[in-house]
Amino acid sequence: MTKSNYQGVRQNPLHSGFSAQTTTSEVIKGIDLTGSIAIVTGGNTGIGLETTRTLAAAGATVIVPARDVDKARKNLDQVSNVEIEKMDIMDPASIDAFAGKFLASGRALHLLINNAGIMWVPLRRDARGIESQFATNYIGQFHLTARLWPALKKANGARVVNVSSLGHHMGSVDFDDPNFNNREYETLLAYGQSKTASNLFALELDNRASDYNVRAYSVHPGSIGGTELGREAPMELFQKMGFLDEKGNMRAEVLAALKTVPQGAATSVWAATSPLLNDLGGVYCEDCDVAGLLTDAAKIHQNGVMAYSLDESNAKRLWQMTEDMTGIRFTIG
Repeated sequence: MTKSNYQGVRQNPLHSGFSAQTTTSEVIKGIDLTGSIAIVTGGNTGIGLETTRTLAAAGATVIVPARDVDKARKNLDQVSNVEIEKMDIMDPASIDAFAGKFLASGRALHLLINNAGIMWVPLRRDARGIESQFATNYIGQFHLTARLWPALKKANGARVVNVSSLGHHMGSVDFDDPNFNNREYETLLAYGQSKTASNLFALELDNRASDYNVRAYSVHPGSIGGTELGREAPMELFQKMGFLDEKGNMRAEVLAALKTVPQGAATSVWAATSPLLNDLGGVYCEDCDVAGLLTDAAKIHQNGVMAYSLDESNAKRLWQMTEDMTGIRFTIG
C-alpha cells in the first residue's frame, strides 16, 4: 500500500457512517482517552471550545493555550480536565515559551489540534512581516508543531489535526509572493493560500513523521453559525461570496446548510480519535470522513480537496520556504 497521500492517492472516502449532521458526541462514543494529553489551540471559543469539551469528557487532559487567559478561564469554567496556558499564535517567542514549558513537564503529547485561526481580515503583518492570515492559519501551526515534536514522538501514537477550510479552493500558495509584498492584497486569496498551506503541511508532516507513529490530518469543519471567525469581514464580502442577498440577509439555502458548533467540531474530533484512521494519514477530511479529490478546475464551494493542496512538490517546497522564512528548522528524527 502507498505510504503517503502525495497527489491524493489515498484521498478516498472511507464510508465512515457519519455525515455533515454528525455531532461530537456521536463520533466520540465508545472512545476512552483516559491518560491521553491533548493541546487544542483556540480551544476556548467556537468549535475549539467544543473540541476541548469533547476530548476532556472522554478522559483526556486538555491544555488550552490562549492569548486572553481571563477569557479562556471564563469560557472553560465548567469544563474539567483542562489546563490553560498563555500563548499568542502570532508571536514566535510566545510559542517558544509555551512549548518549552510543556516539554519541561516531561509529558508525552498524544493529540495536537491546530484549531486557532482568523478569516477575511484587512492586510496586517506580524513582527516578521508575514501576512497575518498566513502567519496565524499556517505558520503558527508549523512553529508550534515543530517545537512540540519531541513530545509527539514520545507518545508513540500521536495525531496532529490542522483545522483547514473549504476556503483552500480560493487559492494555492504563491511561492513568489506569499506575503503580498508585490501584489494587491485580497483577503479571500490570502485566506485560501493559508488554508492550502495548512493542507500541504499536514500532507508533508505525515509523510515525514509516520515512521515515528505520528500521523497528521487536515480537516474542513464546514460553514458554522454562532462563531467569532468572520467578525471583521464586511457585509460586502459575504455578499460577494453569495452568503447574503442584496439587502444583507442570509440566503435561505446558505442558512439551511449551516452546521451547529457540535457538528462543526465533529470532524476535528473524528480525525483525532477514529480507529478508521489508524493506518492512514496525510488526508484531508470533511463531514467526518476522508474527502474526495477534485481537479483544479472544480467549482468553488463544491465539497472535496483541490489537487494542488496535496501536491508533493508544493508540500516539499512549502516546508523549505517556511524554514527559510522563519528560521525554524523542523527536523524529523
